[in-house]
Amino acid sequence: MTTLPADNTPHRTDASPATANASAPQRPARAGLFSHLRQDLPASLVVFLVALPLCLGIALASGAPLMAGLVSGIVGGLVVGALSGSHLSVSGPAAGLVVIVVTSIATLGGYEAFLVAVVMAGALQWLFGRLGAGNIGACFPTPVIKGMLAAIGLLLIIKQLPVAFGFQSTEHALRFLPSAADGFDAVRHLSGAVTVSAAVTAAGALAILFAWDTAFVKRLPVVGRLPGPLVAVLWGVAYHAAALATEPSAALADEQRVALPQVDSLAGLWSQFATPDWSALANPQVYTVAVTLAFVASLETLLSLEATDRLDPLKRVAPPNRELRAQGVGNMVAGLLGGLPITAVIVRSSANVQAGARTRLSAILHGLLLLASLLFLAEFLEWIPLAALAAVLLHTGYKLAKPSLVMDTWRQGWGVFIPFAVTVAAILATDLLIGILIGLASSMLFVIESNTRGALSMVSEGSVHLLRLNKDVSFFSRATLRGYLARVQEGDALVIDGSDCRFLDRDIRETLEDFIAHAEERGIHVERRSMPGAAPDAGLSGAVGMSGLVALLRPRPRAAATAAR
Repeated sequence: MTTLPADNTPHRTDASPATANASAPQRPARAGLFSHLRQDLPASLVVFLVALPLCLGIALASGAPLMAGLVSGIVGGLVVGALSGSHLSVSGPAAGLVVIVVTSIATLGGYEAFLVAVVMAGALQWLFGRLGAGNIGACFPTPVIKGMLAAIGLLLIIKQLPVAFGFQSTEHALRFLPSAADGFDAVRHLSGAVTVSAAVTAAGALAILFAWDTAFVKRLPVVGRLPGPLVAVLWGVAYHAAALATEPSAALADEQRVALPQVDSLAGLWSQFATPDWSALANPQVYTVAVTLAFVASLETLLSLEATDRLDPLKRVAPPNRELRAQGVGNMVAGLLGGLPITAVIVRSSANVQAGARTRLSAILHGLLLLASLLFLAEFLEWIPLAALAAVLLHTGYKLAKPSLVMDTWRQGWGVFIPFAVTVAAILATDLLIGILIGLASSMLFVIESNTRGALSMVSEGSVHLLRLNKDVSFFSRATLRGYLARVQEGDALVIDGSDCRFLDRDIRETLEDFIAHAEERGIHVERRSMPGAAPDAGLSGAVGMSGLVALLRPRPRAAATAAR
């Protein structure tokens, strides 16, 4: 008799313990949330140190209140971390949604209206999870996904350069500019509005971030364990403090540093939250933004979840539908509290794995640490230069769109490179959702072309022609079929061999039947062999000669068959 315990793992109840231990594979015991506190507590500290500058930087890039980034990090840790089925995934505001956020805020006319779309997107994500849409990520070709990430990286670089240089030519200088054209325009005018202190801060932070990617720094016993973004931010704070002490004119101005409301209690924190403007429900564009957010956030979450599962040393697999439901609840809570949209984030998740985390307690504790920093460290956080946060995002953008990725895609051939390049160009020219759809369409064209290429073939021996229907023959092959049939002249013989055909499209069948219906009038002898849904013909061998038919049907080398086409 077999019973099913709580973890859905079947086991035998009629075997002795000794037999069971000897024959059954050893599985790790189901652990409680606090069973690995010794590993999860220090890992949560590392994730917190990685997440803090990213939460602030992504909020800055999105043109949202900096508080919104911290709110999303807190919700991603406490809410999503508690509901998720993933042991190691960490959620929070994501650089991949920055493009959507900034354009949506501009489209809807304000951040409070955008929060309505965030709440609706969360509800849609929860519905996706209930409907079992967790495998949607597998439906997107790799070139399109890589193109999406590369385009996001390029936009981060283009639009954070003005912040890194302290460019303040407009009242929204520290916000993510609404279009790529505006970003290029800002870069062109940087020379006349560069703030030296901001540029020095950003340059030093970038140097640190790239140095932390090297094997030399990673091998250092203590320094190598520190997260690069944290060290870059500490450099910015140290530069500002040193400038204040030695040369105040070289220090960063107040508007070039993080600004957070001062709160000393949870009640005071609650009063600082932005709230959704529900009157925006009358705006039809809110629904478009919500669908876009739900679609892209779900895709990014599922991709991150798959990557995190691969990093898990215990090789555990997280349930994707449960993750979508958790993300949906998290986004509904984040939207209600004034936070940015949330996804599972591979940067924080990989840091969690590398820090030795074992359970989702690490993600939950990192959310608590973010909450504590907002309550007790707000005064210190205001020393962080915006240029240092911009450098973190510039580095992130470079990693998403680095030249080696482009070259690797190029080496894989046109079928991979063209969809990748089309996706990048389309996103830069339009927006993220439209760009992804255009990239997906270009990828499908290559799939159709490759499937159509070998669907039909024709060889000829004098006046005898052999038309082979290979594998699946769809309506995309109709033009090729008509070209082959046009070669058959009056008095010729045609053998239609469908022995390898698994599917014959209605349009192809009608084209063949129309040709056969008029073949007798033109003196053309037609024989059908193993045609799907048709009885084989007989008597063609007498019409064209047995020796000619046997020679035609004899397998021939590929080169000869190609030359005869």
